[in-house]
Amino acid sequence: MLIESGGEPDHVHLLIDIHPALDIPVLINNLKTASARRTRNRFTEHLVKFYCAKPLFWHRAYFVGSVGGAALETVRAYVDAQGTEEHARKAKAKSKTKPSA
Repeated sequence: MLIESGGEPDHVHLLIDIHPALDIPVLINNLKTASARRTRNRFTEHLVKFYCAKPLFWHRAYFVGSVGGAALETVRAYVDAQGTEEHARKAKAKSKTKPSA
């Protein structure tokens, strides 16, 4: 079950409640396939200039993390904040405080 979603220009965040026995790679493949089809069908004219030479809509890579140790509301708030100006501002400020390598 999809609990929350959010995104950036180059990726999306999904908070999903799944059964532990679910095959995650199959789930991810199904989500990417279905969302690519729906998006291409709905926005064909807009997307043709970006994807005519490149048949892939999503990159093959993905990241999955377990959040069993965090409060659900904390994770939900994080996912919900993706793509907001506040998130971008905090990310920029955080990168300025990290020491250079």
